[in-house]
Amino acid sequence: MRKTARPVAVAALVVVFARMDADARVVRLVVERTTPYADGAAIGTPGPFERLVGTVYMVVDPEDPVNAVIVNLDKAPRNAEGLVEFSAPFVIIKPVDVTRGNRKILYGINNRGNNIEIAFHAYPSPGLRALLGSSIPTDDEIIFRLGYTFVDAGWAGDITTSETRLGATLPLASERDGGAVVSRIRIEYSASGYTLPLKGNSRFRSYETADTDPASSNLTVRDGVKGRRVPIAPDRWAFGRCPDGRPSLEATTTDLCLFDGFDPDRIYELIYPAKGAWVMGLGYAVTRDLASFLRYAAVDDAGNPNPLAESETTVGVRRAYGFGISSTGMYLRDFLYLGFNEDESARQVFDAVRIMIPGTHRLMANVEFSDPNVYSRQDQHADFTSSSYPPLTYAVTFDPISGLRDGILKRPRTDPLVFQVDTANEFWQMHASLNVHDGRGAPVPIPDTVRLYYIANHSHVGASGVAARPTDTGTCAYPVNGNRSYATVLRALIVALDAWADGGVEPPPSVYPDVRNGTLVRVGEAASAFPAIPGVTFPTILNELDLLDFGPAFGPTGGYVTALPPLRRGRYQVLVPKPDPDGIDEVGIRTVDVAAPVGTNTGWNLRAPGPRGMDLCGLSGAFFPFAETRADRVASGDPRRSLQERYGDHAGFVAAVERATADLLAQRFLLAEDAEVIIGLAKESDVLAGSSR
Repeated sequence: MRKTARPVAVAALVVVFARMDADARVVRLVVERTTPYADGAAIGTPGPFERLVGTVYMVVDPEDPVNAVIVNLDKAPRNAEGLVEFSAPFVIIKPVDVTRGNRKILYGINNRGNNIEIAFHAYPSPGLRALLGSSIPTDDEIIFRLGYTFVDAGWAGDITTSETRLGATLPLASERDGGAVVSRIRIEYSASGYTLPLKGNSRFRSYETADTDPASSNLTVRDGVKGRRVPIAPDRWAFGRCPDGRPSLEATTTDLCLFDGFDPDRIYELIYPAKGAWVMGLGYAVTRDLASFLRYAAVDDAGNPNPLAESETTVGVRRAYGFGISSTGMYLRDFLYLGFNEDESARQVFDAVRIMIPGTHRLMANVEFSDPNVYSRQDQHADFTSSSYPPLTYAVTFDPISGLRDGILKRPRTDPLVFQVDTANEFWQMHASLNVHDGRGAPVPIPDTVRLYYIANHSHVGASGVAARPTDTGTCAYPVNGNRSYATVLRALIVALDAWADGGVEPPPSVYPDVRNGTLVRVGEAASAFPAIPGVTFPTILNELDLLDFGPAFGPTGGYVTALPPLRRGRYQVLVPKPDPDGIDEVGIRTVDVAAPVGTNTGWNLRAPGPRGMDLCGLSGAFFPFAETRADRVASGDPRRSLQERYGDHAGFVAAVERATADLLAQRFLLAEDAEVIIGLAKESDVLAGSSR
């Protein structure tokens, strides 16, 4: 069935008085600083923008059934009204004159406290432009040229707010006697040196140990992800900081010191009694209630105006869209599944969401002692809570491995329209194929309200080619690709998502590999189809998925982890895209880097040679350049056609880029203005610059 635009909520356009009737509400929204955005320059039709920084103070009713899903909310302190208080810093970038904007919110949920949405929509990216020394300017203003108000607010309690990062002030859970909640938790490290924070890095606040005696905890080391855990004796480590080893030890409750030093090629695991659990599930309520307030309310309880209101009595917000990337793509999958897209007044929060590069992972922040920083991948934290945990699909389906019948979208009255965008890396590291098949490989449906888009041959951060050909390998075995080249697709999808949600215009159909046409295959089959590029070893592994049993108090909505490490109850079939003889995936959106290639991009890379050399290299992809001439490739044994064989000369390459941009324009995965930029980059490039037909 065709999905038409929902009618604009009447409450968004008419008088709304002092506060929302529901108990979950914005008590005070305080703008603490207002500064011109982009030095006050006019940006398109909306004109100049301004940046508002402040704090939003909120409450929820722990007795309201809509909040019952929040873990440990019943253990949070209450005010005199019996409500739970919390707050978060926010940033709003809006037209100075809101009536000149498009009256729509783009709520870009920050990733680990960092606002990355604006930068991820810039093309060419600032880094790429610096690399090229190009005369083509960076455009990071598309969100504002289209008239959107951009909103972001902190949500994670383990992040300390700074000038560049947004955390949240969430309450700590406590027992009935007022004492701190204490539970054993597990942390995994890959590190060097002698010491590190218990969380693993200094960008996050660690959970304190409730007992500093190492004998009360367990520290182990193993040679690889599946290696045997070898205990480290309690007298070889301590809770504390020791930058120069044991002689420099300073006892603390938030740091780990290993007297013999960490080996970066090994994996360390600490299980210890932690205290001080933030009610992290309230982070979802920050997003829900701030977005709802900005959309529906004219003033807060204290009489402070909604900064997006057109007058003291009228709110002019017509639509609200939620965007998340990577970890916050996982966050949005949770947000929808847990029911947070419905506020306490039973209103829809976001009309539509764009969920970027999560695979089938959910963040699972609604867990006691949650750690929303880490996520499962083959080479790290493979069996931690932030992973692919059922339900995995948007449609309500039966999961043959868990026996669960469920889905992320099951509230048709308030569920939003969904775009999910994945790259090749999410198939290798985040079980993306399980969006379209079940744990035994049988196809599952995609709801009419969802589009799944696969950007072929890209890593978690992009691909390479037209503008730049990488040579640096970093910690990986092969040159690492990625220049956020998928930004061009994301920019086009802003337009398509809005046209769908606000105008009822059907977006491009889903483009995703499928078991039914053989474009999703096992790793061995993908290896057989991949070209035999000299010096390249195809992966033999991917991030497998088991049904993880974290204990009886843990389930699809989160809960309490008591099995450390978890038990494994059943294995899912996970598949990867099938490549063609050039190593290019048979199905997917082909950006110009892939459609007019100067080499083979992959969504995988391997770790550099060493003890863990066959592990995947994190979120990195690889780039394998084509030979310049036929003689070059024959001499090296490369089966792939050379650049000259493909394009003839530089003009032929530019013509191929022009054809590729025309195809993407026709599919609505590219904007005309970006096509001009890409063609300009191709003309500036040195691809076959010295060749002639």
